Amino acid sequence: MSKPDWTQELDRREAVKALLTDRTNMLVVTGLGSPTYDVFGAGDHEGNFYLWGAMGGAALVGLGLSLAQPRRPVTVVTGDGEQLMGLGGLATIKVSAAPNLSIVVLDNGHYGETGGQLSHCGRGLDLVSVVRGIGFPIILDVDTLSGLERVRAAIGSITDGPRFVRIRIQNEDKPRALPARDGTFLKSRLRTYVGYPVR
Repeated sequence: MSKPDWTQELDRREAVKALLTDRTNMLVVTGLGSPTYDVFGAGDHEGNFYLWGAMGGAALVGLGLSLAQPRRPVTVVTGDGEQLMGLGGLATIKVSAAPNLSIVVLDNGHYGETGGQLSHCGRGLDLVSVVRGIGFPIILDVDTLSGLERVRAAIGSITDGPRFVRIRIQNEDKPRALPARDGTFLKSRLRTYVGYPVR
């Protein structure tokens, strides 16, 4: 396999901020590390659920949330390294046919949280081809800000999913924007936001 050409990649913070503009009642689950910093950097929201661990599990947490909240769009924002650890979960998501779920992978071809080593994607594995083989009904592959307009419209939908989106981003180490790390607080805040306050 040849290595991909990352000549048109986006600034990750700018891309995530554009993606979450005018999100209305969308729920967002983040993969650990940089996607969490990026989503928090775009503006904290009671509908955000930041994962500080469980590498490889963000997409499946998003699936559970989307099935529990079918009238809300649910978007998972994660990285290529995190999603590579949960490839089997994508098959489960396809079979679930959750129409309101979008999996957004910020793909820089590197493992950002462990020192910047090349990921499988950086070595030529194409996540879009993998997901196409799994059979996702909607697949979007973008590397421009104008392409994000189409993505934003798609992930705001509660029909036609699940959707898979790959966003090609620059391999760069951004300053960390750190949300709360208290899992109990984050869980309770999200439950309250969706109408199931903890008593």
